[in-house]
Amino acid sequence: MTPQERAQDIKGAIVAVIAFLTALWGWIGWAMILLAAAMLVDYITGSAAAKAKGEWSSEVARAGLRHKLGEIIAVGAAAFADLGVRVVLHSADVLPLIGQIGWPDCFTMIVALWYFFTELGSIIENAGKLGAPIPDWMKKGVAVLQAKTGEAGEKIGSGQAAAQPASLPKAEDPHAPDPETGGTATEAEILADLAAEGIIEKE
Repeated sequence: MTPQERAQDIKGAIVAVIAFLTALWGWIGWAMILLAAAMLVDYITGSAAAKAKGEWSSEVARAGLRHKLGEIIAVGAAAFADLGVRVVLHSADVLPLIGQIGWPDCFTMIVALWYFFTELGSIIENAGKLGAPIPDWMKKGVAVLQAKTGEAGEKIGSGQAAAQPASLPKAEDPHAPDPETGGTATEAEILADLAAEGIIEKE
């Protein structure tokens, strides 16, 4: 087996594992993993930055852990909210509009991603404190992503996500009965009307 073939096999195995895990726990699971990893990296880099400046203290470290515990509780509350919505949607047509479009765990995903981008911004800040040059566009990009996630949450909170899209006007059927005469327009009459309006040339 050549190195290229071995590399292709490894890539195929990785893709298969990712596909299996996605089917197992869905995108919500990946969001939880990203959040947990970001929280861990933020705590480590934050502690390293504090020690580098001689500002580390156990009290501050415990406060950081309590803060992250609060994030976990908030995500859990969002998951309970999604569960409650699903119970309502499966009841006797209580919310028919939302029921038609489904409810793909919106609260949990948005809350988890919002906290993830918050942690990511903190990691970037810690990296700067450790002496790494941080480009402004990177900071702004993470801030924009967090803001967009917050906007999505605001839409759900205000009920806009449950609104049904406005129905598009139906195209007129040329063979439908004329509302004035009650008759059906023939192809010759339609062509004559188009020619009179200059849309096509009259034969």
